Amino acid sequence: MPIKKEREYRTLAAPLTAGAAEKRIQTDFYVEGYATTFNVPYLLYEFEDGTKYYERIDAHALDGADMSDVIMQYDHEGRVFARQSNKTLILEPDTKGLMIAADLGRTDLARGLYQDIEAGMITKMSWAFTVAEESYERATHTRTILKIKKVYDVSAVSIPANGDTEISARAFAHRSYEQERQELLQRRINLLKIMASL
Repeated sequence: MPIKKEREYRTLAAPLTAGAAEKRIQTDFYVEGYATTFNVPYLLYEFEDGTKYYERIDAHALDGADMSDVIMQYDHEGRVFARQSNKTLILEPDTKGLMIAADLGRTDLARGLYQDIEAGMITKMSWAFTVAEESYERATHTRTILKIKKVYDVSAVSIPANGDTEISARAFAHRSYEQERQELLQRRINLLKIMASL
């Protein structure tokens, strides 16, 4: 799948069960879940030395975000199974996260995805977005996404962290890790210079 330069992908567990939004989507092929959760740090990347980087989505990150005509895909690529413009996809930020509800009954392929979800073959969700504002806490190695600029898609995914997500996440984590390592090295050099001058 081609990666867009600013677009980021995240995968999280999302149990797909019937709920409140079902009343608005009348179908025998209804699914719902969470594409992301708010205020819960999750592991973004772990280096070989055990250093872990985390990410957290602020509860207000979607306030004012462009969520127009978001699509639902499988593994962020190829076929569109539901979309907002034809009223087969609903997105609702709530206190837990970004809740999705979808009608997967419009095409044979969408019904196939529904069957995979119903059978428990696919139990994860992901989303693709661009960031408008973020912060970083060095002590805990935690990136907090404060504002989302645009949401592109929500996807049912086969693996909780696909290669595309890892590539995008690795770029951020490597930058922070390398910067902190260089600063630590510089502090050690400065300390050695002070000790040598005594």
